[in-house]
Amino acid sequence: MLHIHDTLTRQKMPLRTAEPGVVRMYVCGMTVYDFCHLGHARMLVGFDVVQRWLRASGYRVRYVRNITDIDDKIIRRAVERGVTIRALTGFFIDAMHADERALGVQPPDDEPRATEHVAGMLDIIRTLESKGLAYQGADGDVNFPVRKFPGYGKLSGKSLDDLRAGERVAVSSGKQDPLDFVLWKSAKPDEPADTRWDSPYGPGRPGWHIECSAMSHALLGMPLDIHGGGPDLKFPHHENEIAQSEGAFGGTLATAWMHCGPMMVDAEKMSKSLGNFRRIRDTLSVDAADDRADYAVNPREAEMLRFFLVRSHYRSAQNYAPDNLLDAQHALDRLYQTLASVPPEAIDLDWNDPAAQAFRAAMDDDFNTAGAVAVLFDLAGQANRDSNARASGLMRALGGILGLLQADPAVYLKSPTRFLAGGARADTLSSDAIEALIAERAQAKAARDFARADAIRAQLREQGVELADAAGGATQWRRV
Repeated sequence: MLHIHDTLTRQKMPLRTAEPGVVRMYVCGMTVYDFCHLGHARMLVGFDVVQRWLRASGYRVRYVRNITDIDDKIIRRAVERGVTIRALTGFFIDAMHADERALGVQPPDDEPRATEHVAGMLDIIRTLESKGLAYQGADGDVNFPVRKFPGYGKLSGKSLDDLRAGERVAVSSGKQDPLDFVLWKSAKPDEPADTRWDSPYGPGRPGWHIECSAMSHALLGMPLDIHGGGPDLKFPHHENEIAQSEGAFGGTLATAWMHCGPMMVDAEKMSKSLGNFRRIRDTLSVDAADDRADYAVNPREAEMLRFFLVRSHYRSAQNYAPDNLLDAQHALDRLYQTLASVPPEAIDLDWNDPAAQAFRAAMDDDFNTAGAVAVLFDLAGQANRDSNARASGLMRALGGILGLLQADPAVYLKSPTRFLAGGARADTLSSDAIEALIAERAQAKAARDFARADAIRAQLREQGVELADAAGGATQWRRV
C-alpha cells in the first residue's frame, strides 16, 4: 500500500482518497514573471513522478497545477518592461512549458490561471465576510483576521506569537493585526488598468493566497486527496489556504500535504530573491535567448537533469554543484551503455518479478525514487553480467515510470554534453566529422596502416569520443 509523508501530521500515512480509485491532486504552480530556475525544476519533476506513479498504480488521477498570473511582482515587471500583464505572463507561461517539455514533465490535467477565477475568489471572500472572517480596512484592502480562525499555524507548526506576516504580505495601516493577510487588494492610482477588477469592495485585485482556494475548490472540491507544493509554501501560503478554505466551507482542505525539499547552493536555498539561482534553460539549452520563450534542447543533458532530480528523495534537500551534475551524467550514461550493449527485450511489466516488487516497494514508501533508481542499477548489473536482454528490458520499462531511459541509446550516447569530465569543448567534433574519421580509420586498417588507425583512435579519444569495434568490422562510438 502506498504511504505518504503528510506535512501536517509529520507522519507517513496510507493514501486515503475521498472516492475509491481516484486521486484529486492540487499543486501550487508558478508565479509567471521570470524564467524558471532549478528549484522550480525540483517541484515540477517531483510531482510529475508522483502523478506518474499514481497512474502506474492503477489510480485515476485528476492533477491540477495552477498558474499565478496576477501578482505584485508581475505588475512591477510589466511596468518595467512597458508591456501589458497578459503579454508578460503569456511569454513566461510559454517559457515554463518549454522547460517542462525539456524535462519530460507531463502536462497536468488542468492548468487554471488565477485571472480566470476572480469571480470565484470574490464569492469566497463574501462567504468569509458573512462568517466574520473578513473585514475591509481603512485603506480599502480586505483582510482575513487570523486570530479568529482556530488552529491557525497547524501546518507550519508555529504558534500565533511566533508567526509573522510572510514574504508577500505587506503590513498596512488597514490591518487590525499584523498577522492578518490580504484577501483583496484595493487598486492604487498608479497601477495599470489591466490589474484591477470591479468588486463589492471597490476596484482591485485578489491577494495571492485566495487564488488557490478558489481554483482548487472550483476544479476539485474538498477535501483534496493530495495538496502539494514547494518547501517555501508551507507558510504563509498553504497556512492561509487552510484558513480561507476551511473558514469558508468547513471541513478539511486536504487529506495529505506534500512538500518537496529545497534546492541548495552552498548550503543556501536556491531562489531568485537570493540571486543564487540557475535557470533551467541555461542548463539544458542549445540556443536559448531571453527574448524567445522556446529553445532547442540537448536531449542528453535534459535527461541528465531529470535523473539528477529523480535520484534524490523528493523531501530531501538537494545540493546543486557542477560535480553533482557530472556525477549524474556519468551515472545515467552507464544505464544507457547497458541498453546499447544489451538491447532490451520488449516486455509486459510483471509486478511479480522480484526487481519490479523492489521498485514498487520503494515507490510505495513515500515515492522513494532513490530506492527505485537503485533497482535500475541492480538490473543493469544483471544485464551486463549475463547479457540478459530481459533484465535490460525490465530496467527500461521501470525507468519509463520515472520518465527515464526512453531515448534511443545510440542517439543518446552520440549526443554531446557539457557535463562530462572534460566539460564544454570548443573543438567538439560534429557527428559527421566523427563518422568521417571512423571511415578513414577503417580504410587505414584495410590497408594495414595500423599506425594511422591507432592515431585516429587516439585523436578521437582526445576529443571525448570512444570507439568500440564490433564483430564483422562495424565500429560503434559514443561521447564520453
